[in-house]
Amino acid sequence: MAETKQWTDIPKVLTVAGSDSSGGAGVQADLKTFLAHGVYGMSVITALTAQNTTGVLAIQEATPDFLRAQFEAVFSDIRPDAVKVGMVSSPALIRVIAEELTRYAARHIVVDPVMVATSGARLLSPDAEQVLMQALLPLAEVITPNIAELEVLTGQTVDSRAKMESAARDLQARLQVNVLAKGGHFGADADDLLVTIEGAQWFHSPRLSNPDTHGTGCTLSSAIAAELAQGLSLAVAVEQAKAYLTGALAAGLHLGHGAGPLNHAYALQGKFFKRID
Repeated sequence: MAETKQWTDIPKVLTVAGSDSSGGAGVQADLKTFLAHGVYGMSVITALTAQNTTGVLAIQEATPDFLRAQFEAVFSDIRPDAVKVGMVSSPALIRVIAEELTRYAARHIVVDPVMVATSGARLLSPDAEQVLMQALLPLAEVITPNIAELEVLTGQTVDSRAKMESAARDLQARLQVNVLAKGGHFGADADDLLVTIEGAQWFHSPRLSNPDTHGTGCTLSSAIAAELAQGLSLAVAVEQAKAYLTGALAAGLHLGHGAGPLNHAYALQGKFFKRID
């Protein structure tokens, strides 16, 4: 008689995002973050990108059918305990993601609504923004917009801490999901605001003098998903994820000719690990 397979009791987290060929953002940043948090990482690729620290050269999106097949492959075999969703630019792909997450009753969904480039350019068409708002964001346990994205999602100007809190509260009430408004590009400090039905909580951290910020949003949202998969409450997960991001930023790698990647491995230890300082 064949032996019964003994399942490994390790938290499992799925990232649904694009591939970054330079390794600093997207799926690559997410998987590094998962490993650093001691969880097993899996991926559903929404698009291949040819990009580096200076910009994006080309994008090749997955087809809706192939995207759906990836979800089936993951959920039918190794069911994730949490899911992080990153940038998706096509309305058709956003619908597939929402349908599959609903179909499999996915838990602990963290959505990073990547909508505005660093330059200020809108990354989603009006149709895609509407589908994102109506179909995907309401499925999330928490969404993590930055200031520019918070302005797009609410139609409000956010130029003070008071307006940041007002907009985040309005968005939480409208979508009925928890909102982590990221203040990393706003104000003298890098303070973030978590708004839930219970109220608002600020998370404080100093602004670091480090231009190597490629993948910060991806890293924070995937770290939150990793912490939620391990059973932490949302507030503690945010606190822990923010501390990890601050450490990875402080230990930056200084690679490339543009905004370089974070040092996701700054806290790893072990016989086979060679620390990069």
